[in-house]
Amino acid sequence: MRIPNFLWYIADNEPVTESAGQKTNTALLRGYLAYLRIEKGLRPLTCEAYQHDLLQFAEFLEEEQTSLLESRREQVSDFLAHLGRYGVESRSAARKLSCLRGFFKWLLLEKKIDRDPTVTMETPAAWKVLPKSLAVSEVKDMLDRASLAAEQPEERKLSQAAALRDRAIMEILYAGGLRVSELTGMHVADLSLAAGRAMVRGKGDKERIVPLGRVAIEAVETYLERGRPALVRKNKDRGRLFLSVRGLPLTRQWIWQMVRASKASASPHKLRHSCATHMVEGGADLRTVQTILGHADIATTQVYTHLALGRLKEVHRLHHPRGKAALLEEQGTPQEEAPEDHPDTDIHAEAQAEEAAS
Repeated sequence: MRIPNFLWYIADNEPVTESAGQKTNTALLRGYLAYLRIEKGLRPLTCEAYQHDLLQFAEFLEEEQTSLLESRREQVSDFLAHLGRYGVESRSAARKLSCLRGFFKWLLLEKKIDRDPTVTMETPAAWKVLPKSLAVSEVKDMLDRASLAAEQPEERKLSQAAALRDRAIMEILYAGGLRVSELTGMHVADLSLAAGRAMVRGKGDKERIVPLGRVAIEAVETYLERGRPALVRKNKDRGRLFLSVRGLPLTRQWIWQMVRASKASASPHKLRHSCATHMVEGGADLRTVQTILGHADIATTQVYTHLALGRLKEVHRLHHPRGKAALLEEQGTPQEEAPEDHPDTDIHAEAQAEEAAS
């Protein structure tokens, strides 16, 4: 879909000729994006995604010769159908509807509309996409290679510092299940290595405590002692934990490329999924995994149970009565037979119960 002319004004701040309805839409979108950034504390990339979805809806309404304030349920429904005709997957359509719900809820709070057109709309059914993770052996190979590179003597001080930094990044991504944006935003002050934990800021600028394993702690300590001091540049140090060879904070794209260079099929998000999957397979409860990953809804974490069916089957066999019976049969262990009820005993018990009742 093309971006309507009146919306270029938002992105480029270059005034263009606008109709009254277009001016209203521009002001509304500006106000809502400011609300998301300032009051909701959403990250710039998240705000950009919301802006893109709202631009599409505004363009659709412009073609229908109406505005955001005048939109009705039928037009929202037509918009979703329009997306389907253009091959937009139901998962993406559901995300766009969620964006519109937030926008209209804000309009209600601002008393700009008196009715939410999305309130009775059903979310498009979407297939659940199982997160892709790496095998334990694959992650181990990646971490071993990073560790080996960090231990190699380097003639150049910066190369040695970069290798120590890369190993610390890989260890933290896997140990803490961090999002790449959470990693790039970490400061040295966020670390509590003596306590074995770090504080990270997730979606909506929400803070959470993430435990770190012994190996990850050692990698970060070595980087802080021998790596980071070589990367810091005068007047450029803002306390960020991971720095480039120029002393600047690392970007999300750089970390993606670094992880991809270690293994072509890997990514920072796959390391996050691998952390969660391997924990569930190891017997961790979902609430703990939810807390570590920073999921707002337990339903988001439950998807990892589909990737740990082997572990679930084993737990079922060990603890469910029918599962125990099958396990004992496989092991050739005779099952304890339950004592048969004696008919005389049952009659005597019934007689006593009747006497007590009378």
